[in-house]
Amino acid sequence: MTPYAFALGVVLGVGVWLLVASTPRFGRRPLVERVAPFVADLSAEARAIVDRHASDPAMAFVAMLEPSGSLLRRIPTMLVGNRTVALRLRQAGWRRGVDRFRLEQVSVAAVSAVLTAAVLMLTSFGSATPTLVVVAPVVGGIAVWSLFELVLQAAARRRLGRIDDELPTVLEFLTLSLTAGESLLDAVRRIARSSGGELSGELARAVADAGAGAPLTEALAAMRDRLAHPPLTQSLDQVIGAVDRGAPLASVLRAQAADAREAAKRRLIESAGRKEIAMLVPLVFLILPVTVVFGLFPGYLVLQAGF
Repeated sequence: MTPYAFALGVVLGVGVWLLVASTPRFGRRPLVERVAPFVADLSAEARAIVDRHASDPAMAFVAMLEPSGSLLRRIPTMLVGNRTVALRLRQAGWRRGVDRFRLEQVSVAAVSAVLTAAVLMLTSFGSATPTLVVVAPVVGGIAVWSLFELVLQAAARRRLGRIDDELPTVLEFLTLSLTAGESLLDAVRRIARSSGGELSGELARAVADAGAGAPLTEALAAMRDRLAHPPLTQSLDQVIGAVDRGAPLASVLRAQAADAREAAKRRLIESAGRKEIAMLVPLVFLILPVTVVFGLFPGYLVLQAGF
């Protein structure tokens, strides 16, 4: 049992280390970190604080397995292809490529399968059937593989939902800045600096591309293609078309902001309808049976006592 205990101890220690290192911080951030985004364009120290990222302990294992990353393209996918995974990674805002995602997916699925087999062999002391020992790890690995893609899909959906919520406000802010006499680049730069939402981060990336020499329309088109989100695509197409044709941007953005507000109202009404249907589940399966039991049980007791 000593080799098994040593191997399980190592796996447990690495898992606890990864969990502790990945635990988010709670509480208020220091004053320096809260002020740094507002003075990043003036102070190099502030830019260093803004650009600082938390360390990822899993990168050590990823670096060791990186040479075999090209082999992951040959592995058949369970749910979606690599192009869809790449799109969802961009939509979710995850700073990783498809190869690293597949590498992590395969590694965690393999570890899950090995741990499942080890638990079956150690806890049952050989009483488990060979079929169960073979099938259970395979099923566990496939479940973890599929769970990775479902988690990525849910993360992309949540981030796109936040972008939908921010889109009307950003368009109205752009309209206000253009009406005040700023250029489109200055208005986009102001939004990227003054707010901290998901859409503002994408606009900051477009501003960085424009600062590197690309035209602003091409940077916005790259942002549109990177996210491939229909509401945002429609708004950016209208802005790019207005810039190319020389149409007044303020009126175009005002109309797009109104359309975005209407779309947000429709989504809210649809969500309310779905929540209303979901509320029937506890009513039908929990409250109504209890009410029936409370109404009929006293009569049943009277009948039993009388007869």
